[in-house]
Amino acid sequence: MPKDFLDLEATPERLHALADAGILSPDAYGRALHLAVATPSRPAWRAFLSTTLMALGSLLVLAGVVYFFAFNWAELGRFSKLGLISLGIAGAAVGAWRLGERPAGQFALLAAAVLVGPLLAVYGQAYQTGADPYELFIGWGVLILPWVALARFTPLWMLQLVLVNTGVILFWGQRMNRGSWREELLALVLGLLNGFAWATYEHFANQKVSWLQGRWMPRVLSLMSLTPLVGLGILFIVSSHDRSLVSGLSLLLVLGGLVAIYALHRHLHGELFLLTVGALCVITLVTTAVGYFFIEVTHAEELTLFILPLVLIGEVGLAVYWLRHESQATGVSEET
Repeated sequence: MPKDFLDLEATPERLHALADAGILSPDAYGRALHLAVATPSRPAWRAFLSTTLMALGSLLVLAGVVYFFAFNWAELGRFSKLGLISLGIAGAAVGAWRLGERPAGQFALLAAAVLVGPLLAVYGQAYQTGADPYELFIGWGVLILPWVALARFTPLWMLQLVLVNTGVILFWGQRMNRGSWREELLALVLGLLNGFAWATYEHFANQKVSWLQGRWMPRVLSLMSLTPLVGLGILFIVSSHDRSLVSGLSLLLVLGGLVAIYALHRHLHGELFLLTVGALCVITLVTTAVGYFFIEVTHAEELTLFILPLVLIGEVGLAVYWLRHESQATGVSEET
């Protein structure tokens, strides 16, 4: 079902369209325009700075923990190492429990989840378990999964997805070592995995799940999904003799992703970031195909150096024109 128009952001373009349609009087249009471009209030700035500084402080504390153990590794005994990290995890978990769903509690839980990784690493080093690196990340993800499921905090879900991606990459490098196509299949698996996460996020966001209304995570997921697939598409274009089914399938998946991006843009009445990502994918693939044609088919290397920049300039110009047209059609400001 389409989004309610009352949920859309009151951008100057949309207000101007309402005024042209006679829905807003001149006085109402002036007042609405003032509110739309007004500077955020003091409480809004305070909340933004508090959350931002809390996130930066959490990252600095976690980095300090890692560097502390790296610097004092030889001086600390195994029980001291394990005890200090366990104490940090317990303290962060208790803090998250007491603070609840406030930002401080959510970042405390994120810190506890991050510290589980160093705990597993210290345990493996202290007792020489012989575990492979991918087992560390898979175990890390399994142990924090209950926290991730209960937290309703998107950065924690992003941490879980990063752990899954890292575990898959390390597992592929250590176990799937047969065949020249293993890197291509790995890229396809990562694209499908992250694409599934992206589609799942968008589905539940469309179901009005309150904590999934932010747009930063699906944008990151789109990059994580399309980057390996576009890389496979480039490989399919430039590989004249050993094109594989895996790399060819990636082009179809990229095409499907572009269609989904445009449909999502229309559904949300404005998602220029994803449209820009889609335009960059098309520019990359088309420029690669043109360069391959002139270099490998016509063998006109010197002419390619002259034509390829013109093609790139034309593509960028068309992309900017199209993005502006979509911006005006959906009434979303270009700054978004």
